[in-house]
Amino acid sequence: MVLLQISEPGESPDLSVTRSIAVGIDLGTTNSLIAQFDGELVHVFEDDLGQPSLPSVVHYGAESTQVGDAAMALANEQPENTIASAKRMLGRAREEVVDDPYASLTTDGALAFATDQGKKTPVEVSAVILGALKIRAEAHLDSPIAGAVITVPAYFDDAQRQATRQAAELAGIKVLRLLNEPTAAAVAYGLDEQAEESSLLAVYDLGGGTFDISILRMRAGLFEVLATGGDSALGGDDFDREIARYLTTELELADPTPRQRRTLLGIARDAKQALSDSAEVEIDGSGLGSDALSASLTRQTLEALIEPYIERTLMSCRQALQDAGVDSVDRVVLVGGSTRAPAVARAVEGCFGQTPLSTLDPDQVVAMGAARQADILIGNRSDNDALLLDVIPLSLGLETYGGLAERIIDRNSTIPIARAQEFTTARDGQTGLVVHVVQGERERVADCRSLARFELKGIPPMVAGAARIEVTFRVDADGILEVSAVEQQSGARSEVVVKPAFGLDELDITDMLKASYEFAAEDMVARKLAEAGVEAEALLEGLRAALAQDGDLLDSDEAQTLQQEMARLEQVLQQTDVDAIREHTEKLGRASETFAARRMDRSIQTALRGISVGQLDAESAE
Repeated sequence: MVLLQISEPGESPDLSVTRSIAVGIDLGTTNSLIAQFDGELVHVFEDDLGQPSLPSVVHYGAESTQVGDAAMALANEQPENTIASAKRMLGRAREEVVDDPYASLTTDGALAFATDQGKKTPVEVSAVILGALKIRAEAHLDSPIAGAVITVPAYFDDAQRQATRQAAELAGIKVLRLLNEPTAAAVAYGLDEQAEESSLLAVYDLGGGTFDISILRMRAGLFEVLATGGDSALGGDDFDREIARYLTTELELADPTPRQRRTLLGIARDAKQALSDSAEVEIDGSGLGSDALSASLTRQTLEALIEPYIERTLMSCRQALQDAGVDSVDRVVLVGGSTRAPAVARAVEGCFGQTPLSTLDPDQVVAMGAARQADILIGNRSDNDALLLDVIPLSLGLETYGGLAERIIDRNSTIPIARAQEFTTARDGQTGLVVHVVQGERERVADCRSLARFELKGIPPMVAGAARIEVTFRVDADGILEVSAVEQQSGARSEVVVKPAFGLDELDITDMLKASYEFAAEDMVARKLAEAGVEAEALLEGLRAALAQDGDLLDSDEAQTLQQEMARLEQVLQQTDVDAIREHTEKLGRASETFAARRMDRSIQTALRGISVGQLDAESAE
């Protein structure tokens, strides 16, 4: 909560006294930055050597911990104690991290790295980086910071976002908000240019380890994300690995050691950066113990190596345009150091039909936007506050009877958001149920991603369909999902904050979206079949229970006829003909009407047994 200063009439408050200090942090895969907005300008804080970027590398030595350039200097000498690209491993399983030979598992199954200081998790590594940034900012400001907005890739899932928060907490940083990186870039550009008319903006963000594309509608003071896409495991690091593999062959390294691979990655990164301005670079392999002492790498070869990755980003761009319901945008912004590659800029221009904007440093624009948002969230508001409307990337829902996915919140819904829906029990006397939370665009649960399961107990025993269970989905501004279930009569309640054990596999999100379009017709047929089957099974189960209890109400011919209709429906259920299932369900319903009426009469007679007419009249009078 922010206290409001009240000044005497005709006097102005001293803003220097009341202004709180908050920062924006771009926790990058390759490099990280920290910045602060002072009300007029954004300051990106530099180190003692004047470098704004802090390499996202940590070295755990036997006696000390190094971060940034100091850690990178030790990478070749002690690769097993030097951890890079930890952000890419936040919230992920060991089997998903195939490129780091030093990754292992802790006793509780979490991903970790074996170092001279013991096992270190990606959260702990990220905390060291965040802590170094915090120290840098507080040294420049000569004051502690009150909070921070930390940016994350748009497609970070709940586990990855939670891991980022944990890292910040471990570093002693209060998180005001987790902000999607493309949205942060839009804030930086939008506030600087103060666009008065509605316009569409594409933010193409290709960093060291992630790629994001966002389509935003931008007006003065308003940024609305229409659609997002991308790949949480695609970035400049993949370029480096492709170059390293190429150099492995060129330098005749048959089976490179882990240390040689680390060294090659560093050489590849330097060569990639050099080729942004040069047509060819020479590679010195003398320090690798290779048979070939040198090799050359041309820009043409580089572009051939990275072309498949660039094409993957363009597929996401085209999908995002489709999801946003637009054919084109007014402007395109490049974000991330990997966009400095000329091939990337050309590809983006070809995809969107216009030259991308890069008036702000693509390496700093995310931190700049985060700093502006942090200044607003800490309470330093102005007349030109920006309202951010982020969206969720994939639909959220739960499993219903028959294995169907019921969407509660649709993809691209603006967050924060809350949606509630009522459900009921499927069986008589049911006193509990399992709420299965899923994510995805398909109609069947089997084709969606399972997020969490939790059990609601204490439901009063009732006939099927009588219970009223309200399930609420809440997604906060950080994209974290909370699901609660409440039985209305008893007040029984259960809830879960969704924290999946691991992040999504590479290309999972893209594949899920593609599959939803590819199998749309097939899924709809499957849904209709499942719904018809659920209705039929419910009728059959109800009749079985009724016959067991009140079968004496039917004579032998009536019972035989009803049993025959039930058998026909059971037989039809083995097929995949929706119309046939519905037709026989209706026939069975009509055939059981007389039986149902007799059961109702018996129930009334049972309820009235022993009650006189006078008692009924008295009760009516009351």
